[in-house]
Amino acid sequence: MDKDICLNSMEIEADIEAYFESERTLTLVGDADDPLYADVPRPPRKMSERKPYPTPMKVLIQRAKEEKEARKAQPCRMLEEPPDNGLLVPELVEVAHQVYRARQSVLFGLSKLLQVVPVQRCRFCSEVHIGHAGHEIRTCTGPNSGFRSASHVWKKGGVQDVVSFPKCFHLYDRVGKPRVGHDERYRIPRIPAILELCIQAGLEIDEYPTKRRMRPVYCIEGRIVDFEMVNKMDGNSYPGIVDTLVDPDVGTNMEELRNSASLSHTYCVDKSSVKVGKSLTELSSTTMGSWFEMISGARNIMEKYSVKTCGYCLEVQVGPKGHKVRMCKASRHQSRNGLHAWQEATIEDLVGLNYVWHVRDVNCPALDNNLKRYYGKAPAVVELCVQAGAPVPDEYRSMMRLDVASPERDEVDLVA
Repeated sequence: MDKDICLNSMEIEADIEAYFESERTLTLVGDADDPLYADVPRPPRKMSERKPYPTPMKVLIQRAKEEKEARKAQPCRMLEEPPDNGLLVPELVEVAHQVYRARQSVLFGLSKLLQVVPVQRCRFCSEVHIGHAGHEIRTCTGPNSGFRSASHVWKKGGVQDVVSFPKCFHLYDRVGKPRVGHDERYRIPRIPAILELCIQAGLEIDEYPTKRRMRPVYCIEGRIVDFEMVNKMDGNSYPGIVDTLVDPDVGTNMEELRNSASLSHTYCVDKSSVKVGKSLTELSSTTMGSWFEMISGARNIMEKYSVKTCGYCLEVQVGPKGHKVRMCKASRHQSRNGLHAWQEATIEDLVGLNYVWHVRDVNCPALDNNLKRYYGKAPAVVELCVQAGAPVPDEYRSMMRLDVASPERDEVDLVA
């Protein structure tokens, strides 16, 4: 009898322990099996590992085989689909202008919001925190972090810490000369990759000219051949703009595109001057709306215009191929002679979505390291706008973990 009671008590204790273990598992952040928090960003990968491919390798191999068979079946053919044939995609020209205006609006809004909500950045690593005081979560990986117990050393940050726009080489002819050689690295300017994406999609900026064609190009045994008559160049190392019609289907000539580009710049200035008189909540909401407009528009353009990124470092190149500049210093660069390992890029490679810890109440003490499992994350732009008064977007409610009640500091041992 006593033996049966003892066995029953042991089974009850095992069931209770399993119950609390399941509750503890649901509470942890970044659980891969929990669909509710599947969008919480994982910790940074090791620098020796390659970035995951957005498109599976089997699909890439199948595409390469189909292209090879198409070249064998028809060695000389005219490319029909834009932008591979050198022409613009008509429906994406206005999207490029919208992305450009949205980027200008985001930069202006962030410069104004930082005067109210400061940004803290670590002196030794890339960690960023939105608020008047940095958090106490020990995640520093910078030099001598072991002597500081991985604690961050905070200093004042700026707009470049909230959102980053990686730079790439500007291509004058994305189809005729899609690659930049190593010897040309100092002659060709580098501009933000999202700006280069807008230029290739139809945006006209006088400082960064690009070639526009009237007729599609030909593909002869895998090589691009352009039979269109081109105006004579003046012999400079960086050619000037060619005043030709873009595409009859686009419905706009080069002069109209230039006027629209100047109008977009004027629109940004006028919009900025109007924002000065608005309240902080309206400014933060407008900035967040421009942020989502920029991200969604860039995604739409990237579906047609290819963007490449290095599989081991942060280098980005907008165009059908990556450049040949030997500047990679990431893992295994010796075997590649400093060349980048190019692959398909994502929106996070084009625009730096710097994730930061979400602060629910700015008046509460700093985030505690023992309670980090209960804290959520969000892109720095979203966190800054939310702290300035903008409503929390539905896309990041789960990531910010608004439905999780974090315990007090003296209650950690009771729930951990």
